[in-house]
Formats: sequence, C-alpha cells, structure tokens
Amino acid sequence: MSEQTHVKHCTRCGSTRIIHDPEMGEEVCGNCGLVISEEIMDSGPEWRAFTPAEKNERSRVGLGASLTLYDKGLSTVFSGYRDAKGKRLDTQTMMKMDRLRRYDNRTKMDDTWRRNLSIAMAELDTLSAKLHLPQNVKEQAALTYRKALKQDMIRGRSIDAFVAASIYVACRQLNLPRPLKEIGRASSRDHDEIARTYRLLVREMGIRMPIDDPLKFIPNIAHKLRVKGETEFKAVQILRKAKRLQGLSGKDPRGMAAAALYKACIETKDKRVQKEVAEAAGTTEVTLRNRLRGLEALFLQAPIMQDD
Repeated sequence: MSEQTHVKHCTRCGSTRIIHDPEMGEEVCGNCGLVISEEIMDSGPEWRAFTPAEKNERSRVGLGASLTLYDKGLSTVFSGYRDAKGKRLDTQTMMKMDRLRRYDNRTKMDDTWRRNLSIAMAELDTLSAKLHLPQNVKEQAALTYRKALKQDMIRGRSIDAFVAASIYVACRQLNLPRPLKEIGRASSRDHDEIARTYRLLVREMGIRMPIDDPLKFIPNIAHKLRVKGETEFKAVQILRKAKRLQGLSGKDPRGMAAAALYKACIETKDKRVQKEVAEAAGTTEVTLRNRLRGLEALFLQAPIMQDD
C-alpha cells in the first residue's frame, strides 16, 4: 500500500500551486494570491552562492569530534536571548534560560574526571603549540592520557607530567623526532619527573615502544647545524652502511646520528666541532666520540661495500 503524500491546498480556491518565498517568509497561492502562511523559518544558510564552486567554498559544518577536547566537541551550549524567529525572549524565559545555563555548567564540571580532562587538554594544546606538533600526534597523546585516566593512574600525581609523558609516547609511536629533553623544556615540570611518568605509563599500560631509527634524527640535527645537503646525504649513506653491517643494534640512536653526521662533515670538508654537533643532537661529546670510534672500527673490519 503506497503512502499518501500530503499536498497543501489554498483555503480560498483549492489550488495546489503554492509559491514559497523564503526571503519574505511567506507561502502564497499562485492562483488567487492569498497568503496562506507567514513567518516561515528558513533552514538554509544565511549567505547566497551563484556558482557551485562558490557554494562549496562557503559551506560550513560543525566541529568534528576530537579527543583533544575534554568533551570531545559534543557539548551543549545555552546561549543567546532570542528565539528561533529572532524575537527577543521575555523576562521570565530569559531567567529560565540563565538558570538552565548555570545548572548545565555545574553538571559539566561536577565530575572529577571532567575537571581533570579540561585542565589536561588545555595543557596539551599549550605544549603542542610550543613543540609544533601535528594534529595526529595531539590525538594520539590525548588517547594515551584518557586511557591513563581511566586506569586511575593520575590520582595524586601531576597532570602536567602525564600530559608531557603522553606527548612523548605519541611522538615515539608515530616516529616523530622529539627528544624528552625538548618536551621537558616546554613543560612546566622538570625532566626527571616526566621521565618517571613516562616509564610508569609504559610499564602499567603495557605499551611496546618502537625502536628509534637513527636515520630519522639526521634532518633535524642537520637543520640545526645548517650543513650542506651533500653532508646530510653522506650521513644517511654512512648510517645505511652501518645498518647493513648490523652496527646500530643497542646503540643510542641520537648518538649514532650525531657520529654519522660528524663523520660526514669531515669527509665533505663541511667543518663542525664536536661540541656543536653534540649539542644539536642532544647528546654528549663523550658519546659522540665513542660512537664515532665504533663506526670507524666497524668499517675497517667489514669488507668494502658499495654505498647506496
């Protein structure tokens, strides 16, 4: 049985030729001119577009759900003092809306975990801006923090330290080169506390961190030293050769990257002192010299191999 569609008729002449005028907010009979209804709400946008390209540029949608917002962007807001037709609310209704707004704000921050998340996500935004982190890293860090909060790991501990540790976990998981010292400098907590919190996260949540590849640190260190492109390429070749000879296992990836870049600077006559390279890599001169001696010994003992 087919459904009957409701067709509006004119109350005077019975015509079904109804004209909708969204600008005037009226429905008018096209036969006799009777205004059937007025003050019709226009559910479309307030702007006009004359081409498909202009329509696509001006189209708007709401903010999508995001873990970096304490309520995931799905909050309810009581705002404004006008109704759907644009008329100003009367005094009694305005008082009622103010009371509902006050109750809504209280219920949002009534739970401890909501207050915790509002503070933590604000700190996450601040650190992400200082460290220039992409959105996917922020989302991953927010997910890690929410899991830690759900496991009741943050009770009695610093929120800022857990946010910084969650960012470091996200950077490691997504292979983004951000050292813990750099995150500690941007955070309000000291390095040792963030390191302890990071170890706690990894241990209690059973996170398996990927092993850092020294190759990913080369561009960052080379940019800080402002070396030539030839030097950076040579450092990548040195690390690839050491990787083929299995000489990178168990070594600090930043120390290996610094040693390879320093060795490349010597070979390309792009002179840099050890202290300068070590500071750019976030390691010590002793580590740099030890890794450099290890690379030279590895290449002397191994057979001659073609570079990539």
